[in-house]
Amino acid sequence: MGLFDIFSGKKLQPKKTPPPVPAGPPPADPSQDPNMIRVFDGYGREMFITKQQWRDNVLAGNIKQVWDKPDELYGMIVLALNDGFRTDVVDAARHLYKIDPQRVRATCIWGIILMEENRLDEAEKVFRDHLEKHGEEGVVLTNLAKVRAKRNDNAGSEKILWHALELDPNQDNGMDWYAAIHRDRDGEAAGLDALRRVAALPGSWRARLWLARAALKERQLDAALAYYNESFSCCGNPVPPDMLMQMSGDLGQNGHLPELLRMVEPHFNAEFHGIMVGNNLIKAHLDLGQVDAARKLVEELYALKRLDWKQTLSFWDNEIAKVRVETRPAEKAAQLEITVATIEGPVWLKPDSPAAGLFPAKQQEGLTVCFLGCNAKTSAVVKEIQHQMADGPGRMSRSLPLFLAEQVEFRTGARTKTLVPWILGETPGFVVFGGPWSDENAADYARKVQGDYVVAINLDATANPWRVELRLVRGIDGKCLGTLDASFPYEKPEEVLPALAGRLLVLLAEQAEVEPGATPAAYQVPGGAHFPYYLLRLEQLLAVRCGTMDEASAGFLTGERDIVDGNIISCLQLPENIPSRLVLVQTLLAMGRIRPDVIAEFRERIALLQKEKPLQEPAGSIVRRMLDEVPGL
Repeated sequence: MGLFDIFSGKKLQPKKTPPPVPAGPPPADPSQDPNMIRVFDGYGREMFITKQQWRDNVLAGNIKQVWDKPDELYGMIVLALNDGFRTDVVDAARHLYKIDPQRVRATCIWGIILMEENRLDEAEKVFRDHLEKHGEEGVVLTNLAKVRAKRNDNAGSEKILWHALELDPNQDNGMDWYAAIHRDRDGEAAGLDALRRVAALPGSWRARLWLARAALKERQLDAALAYYNESFSCCGNPVPPDMLMQMSGDLGQNGHLPELLRMVEPHFNAEFHGIMVGNNLIKAHLDLGQVDAARKLVEELYALKRLDWKQTLSFWDNEIAKVRVETRPAEKAAQLEITVATIEGPVWLKPDSPAAGLFPAKQQEGLTVCFLGCNAKTSAVVKEIQHQMADGPGRMSRSLPLFLAEQVEFRTGARTKTLVPWILGETPGFVVFGGPWSDENAADYARKVQGDYVVAINLDATANPWRVELRLVRGIDGKCLGTLDASFPYEKPEEVLPALAGRLLVLLAEQAEVEPGATPAAYQVPGGAHFPYYLLRLEQLLAVRCGTMDEASAGFLTGERDIVDGNIISCLQLPENIPSRLVLVQTLLAMGRIRPDVIAEFRERIALLQKEKPLQEPAGSIVRRMLDEVPGL
């Protein structure tokens, strides 16, 4: 949605009132439940199922599909082990051991499962057979040492473990285990001495990371940086992900952000090093005020289309937007240049849109009713103009005029225009005023766009329930012809606002000679719990359309992917609803003009929606033609 609102007036406040959301208590976070597994469907929707459901309905079928594909079977076994399904993949691990050309990984995973099943003789045979056939491998020897340890042969286990480290000193399991043995036995100093012994081995880089951590703990930055440089000289290219993750994490936690970026970023590859290293780099850039660099990293990670990263990257989107808003210089009232953007008809149905044919044509000589919102009274007093993130009152001050405009457009013979105050200059954006519109000002705005009448919408969000007043004003002389008011809980606008629209139609008929008409069959407003989201989608589409204007800055729009994703979900929830589908299509068309790269990320999901949930004709064909025109799709 729009990056920020610019507030103007005497009584305004930063975001304090929650935005409209569907009613009901917040659900328990299933991601924190150890008995739940996160999955994604073809539309990218995150879902959680119980481990037992996964075991009964998914795991066996997935394994069967990749039974003779070693790489995929290995990945499936590892995931199952991480989720606690060891007994379910014993047969799969045995089969992988027989067919996998990568003998080390097949040996290790089969031997480890045998160990965990307490089949120690079989596990030892698997490891020794490998050593006899293929020669010594550090990771295989480390697992053989674990078999000895399970038999309480500690001396024999440690001897094998050290030899494993001589062969491969950078095993995470082996090195950590070796240091832990000495630390647990003789104290912290002995653990550090063990790390120094491993660090002295040829090609050893992992132990140096732990020595650097110890140096940072003692505030010896130069020593830590020396260890890091030695690590780089040993690790080769590309630099291992866990190396950059630990290095960036330790430097960041100790406040050495410039050093973090200098040491880590030149080696970072988004696809190879992933979200964990990316998180640390993004945070470092943001903490140093380097917003553009942080944004560049977020975009690189988004481009990889990792559904499991979506929530994290959305968080960074929001944090970047906050920093941009907080660092905008305050503007003086005298410096403001405000214009009015005009939306003709519904925000999702441009007059020249192919979809206009789905609805009855309007008479050219008909009356024009304008809608003017964008004011929200809140509880705190703010004496100067502020930049801030779009919040609940600001969004409602824009979405309600859009909703009322389409109601009048489709349920009467009048034409409609929504008037959206917009600030020009270096930091363009929506304006939200803190006081109600005067009848004279509202009429003046209407006359400038040849409006016969204007509905001035004044929102009072000082307390829940919110209160809204509609004032019907004649454009020619500024006379108020009637008022309506209503109160509604901000989390349940569906309880009041649709009925308020009906009352407005009656007022227009009585006082403005706006004739009511039959509602087109194609216009069905999402109701119930879907209604708040419909209002949100209208406001988001307005923001996207305004983001395409020449006056908009490159940073005006934020959360682009959340906007598209939310629209897809709305269409899935109401697959036969034409307005919801057209909101999606118009959002894609507008966003494609400024962010075709974002649209391209959703190509498969849009195609799946059209394949599985097509609209009935003639709307289906029209939507398909419109989607063909979306840049990037």
